Amino acid sequence: MHLEELQWFVVLAETEHVTEAAAELGVSQPTLSRALTRIEEKAGAPLFDRVGRRLQLNEYGRVMLEHARRSIAEMQAAVDRIAALRDPDTGRVRLAFLHSLANWYVPEQLRRFREAAPRIAFELFQGPAPEIVQRIRDGGADIAITSPRPDTAVFVWHRLYVERLCLAVPVGHRFAARSRVSLSAAADEPFVALEKPLGLRLLTDDLWAEAGIDPEIVFEASEIPTMEGLVAAGFGVAVVPVPRDRADVRVVHVPLSNARAKREVGLAWRRDRPLVPPAARFMDFLIGS
Repeated sequence: MHLEELQWFVVLAETEHVTEAAAELGVSQPTLSRALTRIEEKAGAPLFDRVGRRLQLNEYGRVMLEHARRSIAEMQAAVDRIAALRDPDTGRVRLAFLHSLANWYVPEQLRRFREAAPRIAFELFQGPAPEIVQRIRDGGADIAITSPRPDTAVFVWHRLYVERLCLAVPVGHRFAARSRVSLSAAADEPFVALEKPLGLRLLTDDLWAEAGIDPEIVFEASEIPTMEGLVAAGFGVAVVPVPRDRADVRVVHVPLSNARAKREVGLAWRRDRPLVPPAARFMDFLIGS
């Protein structure tokens, strides 16, 4: 089947509606329907269940979607590698990075790199650690800046830096005046935490277990700023990285004294796939910074 038809299938799988997909792709509905028929004939099974006027991706369709995305990513990677070989100072880096690195580390590194290599473009993806790892695994990104360290049997890992974790408390809290605090001292506090399986939540779970804490979790957030906002509002305390930018003045960050209260941030990429030259150049830049 043709690459273009695979791209059409991905859009159709994401919208689950022929009219919407055709409008997004700029093709007629009959053309899209015929392409779907050819794909299903090639697959040997229906890829959607028909529910009224809508389509619903079935188990066969989910398998096809996974491989279609991977095939499209591989072809784009081939095009990028060829372009980079023809002109090493151009090309594109597909970079995935954590939400919590979006307001200081990643923008600063991109700014500095683009001063040295202004003709290299970037395709950026910001998300939680599990989505980042899956994106690298599926070929949707070349390189990731993430935490915690992913499976080193699958991914190459290079540590960039380590940041300390702290206990975020509201102004006026009993711990607010301390220079440091043990997590076990906060055993009776209500906690605001990230959702599972986000990377920082996994680290926090390990710290709670090590401290013998069965925490009362009053809310599970999807991003650190939400956690800090709820801490400021008095909902509870939270384990977060020591902030490097302008922190909320209503929140006090007390360093944790626990030896393992730290987050390792690093670069990850597929072990079995060579980096395209622009991504390799960006990797060398970050490691040398």
